Amino acid sequence: MDFQEIIKKGAIIIDVRTKEEFDCGHITGSLNVPLDSFANCLAWLVKDVPVILVCASGARSGIAKMILEANNYKQVYNAGAWDNLGNIKAGGCPVNH
Repeated sequence: MDFQEIIKKGAIIIDVRTKEEFDCGHITGSLNVPLDSFANCLAWLVKDVPVILVCASGARSGIAKMILEANNYKQVYNAGAWDNLGNIKAGGCPVNH
C-alpha cells in the first residue's frame, strides 16, 4: 500500500500509542489519540477523510481500525508500526465543527 499517495489525497495519520510513547518519537504531523480514549475522536473526525492508523506493532491500530469501521468510516488503513513509514510526513487535520 502506498501510504504517501493516500496522504497526498488528504489522509491524516493517527497514532494510537500512549502520550509517553508518542513523545519518544512519532511521525511529523501525526495526531496522538491513545487507544484508551480513541472513541472520543468519533465526535470530531471527518468520515470522508482517509485515516492511516499507527501504533508500536499494529495491534492497537488494528483495534482502532475496527472501531472506525464499526462507525461507518470507509477509508481506514492500518499501517502497523509508526516507524515502518520512514520519513513520511502527515498532512493537516480536517475535523467536524
